[in-house]
Amino acid sequence: MTAAPSPSRRTSTSRHDADVDPGALLGWLRERTGEAVALVERLARAESPSLVPESTRAPYAILATELERLGFLVRPLRGERVGDQLYARPERRRRRLPYQLLVGHLDTVWPLGTLATMPVRREGDLLYGPGVADMKGGLAVLVFALRALAAHGLVPPATPVVLVTTDEELGSVESLPWLHRLARGAARAFVLEAPLGLTGRLKTARKGTGWFNVVVRGRAAHAGVDPGQGRSAILELAHVVQRLFALNDPESGVTVNVGTIDGGLRPNVVAPEASAVVDVRVPTIAAGERLEAAIRGLEPVTPGVTIEVHGRLSRPPLERTPRNRALWRAARAAAARLELPLEEATVGGASDGNYTSLHTATLDGLGAVGQGAHAADERIVVPALPERAALLALLLLTPPASR
Repeated sequence: MTAAPSPSRRTSTSRHDADVDPGALLGWLRERTGEAVALVERLARAESPSLVPESTRAPYAILATELERLGFLVRPLRGERVGDQLYARPERRRRRLPYQLLVGHLDTVWPLGTLATMPVRREGDLLYGPGVADMKGGLAVLVFALRALAAHGLVPPATPVVLVTTDEELGSVESLPWLHRLARGAARAFVLEAPLGLTGRLKTARKGTGWFNVVVRGRAAHAGVDPGQGRSAILELAHVVQRLFALNDPESGVTVNVGTIDGGLRPNVVAPEASAVVDVRVPTIAAGERLEAAIRGLEPVTPGVTIEVHGRLSRPPLERTPRNRALWRAARAAAARLELPLEEATVGGASDGNYTSLHTATLDGLGAVGQGAHAADERIVVPALPERAALLALLLLTPPASR
């Protein structure tokens, strides 16, 4: 992996958090709501499914232009099987200043051509379209938070560094080394995923996720002539599936779901092989370790049958660690200064915040307020766009905690 671009070391003057008039900042952003909506619309109309790498070039170019206008140096982190990731940092920064990481993604789950049946459209205070919530609205929040700081001559106490990936919906396979590398050195990380629901609850805890493939191998035999010589992998899998579902623990937040099963050759053959794909979600790293041990420890109850387990917990949970709680308190204080309500939530879905939280204080769900991510009625709340940009701007101005 090539070296990450280093933030520049040129000096600049700054105004501090105490100099900020939150009401004026929010008012400035509200006056530019139409511009923010126009940016979301442009990004959403630039369809960018994860599985079509070249499709991410258009929204990449839009975002890069916006950041360059703000004095950011933008560099592509070349993708091999996915589109290029976007790395950006200010061309100027004060010496010895720490940096804070802003994380987003350009890719969506929607295939090319979705706009034909799901056009970008505004109905009152709602803006509909593929990817507006997950997460092109969040990218607009990022841009306008930075625009507000620049317009008011405000330089954060930690340099904003931006990483926008193109494979988040695929599990961040290629961008993961960059996420780890940049998060390790960051004072904190802000993730521009959509908050939860129309009240805009920040995502202060996310479950860790993983997939396992459980393969049962038995012995084939003629089901009518000599069934006793067979060892049914399907029969054993039936036992395994029940034991897997028994690992669910709703009170602690552990979920185990056997999503698909496969196996057998023909109705008149005792099945020599069968398998199940299992989705797991865990609230803590410790719970994940216990669950993985239980799945890998499955033993057959049918004589002559074997069980193999493949897979792992791929994303760690984003937990409410002390440093993450401190960042949540900072967000709540910033929202109070803006006279905006702010709540928190735990969600089962994962994001790149699950990874950054391993290394630095992380706050997720700072993107556009909306609903229906990955659904045909995906939408964001237009009046909330300036509010979320103002919240992010104040958070960027908050002095970071010592690491």
